[in-house]
Amino acid sequence: MVAAPLHQTQEGQRRSTARPLELIQGSLSSRQADRQSPLLGNLHRIADGSLLGLGVAVLGLSGLTLHWQGQWTQNFQKLEAAQRLEHRLQESAAVLEQHHLGMTRKPALLEPTSSQKLVYLEPPVTGQQPRLRALLAQVNPRQILPGY
Repeated sequence: MVAAPLHQTQEGQRRSTARPLELIQGSLSSRQADRQSPLLGNLHRIADGSLLGLGVAVLGLSGLTLHWQGQWTQNFQKLEAAQRLEHRLQESAAVLEQHHLGMTRKPALLEPTSSQKLVYLEPPVTGQQPRLRALLAQVNPRQILPGY
């Protein structure tokens, strides 16, 4: 056996020098598919548009999800800070209460109560309660239609 170079025909040389992947590009061209089957071409366009729309929707929802997660994180941090402040306030109230209870054991430090030192305050006048009651008295629950 002798190794000899394989002679290619002119058509084979023309194909290899024309364009790479010409066979694949020619078989997948949309123009050729439209000419052969317009219905199939329209279905491809609809599928492409649907996929593009779905991709945009997924990106939009991803962005909204990240935004809402950031908002939730900020609100949760504010809640934790409020809980910490509430805890500190309760601790401070307990310390003050203990201090005042400790002061009662030392009666010399407290001033005795007398009727001359009492201050009487008039209760505050609230004008909004009668208005609210008058407004609520006008509402008749029998006139409200069911389902609303």
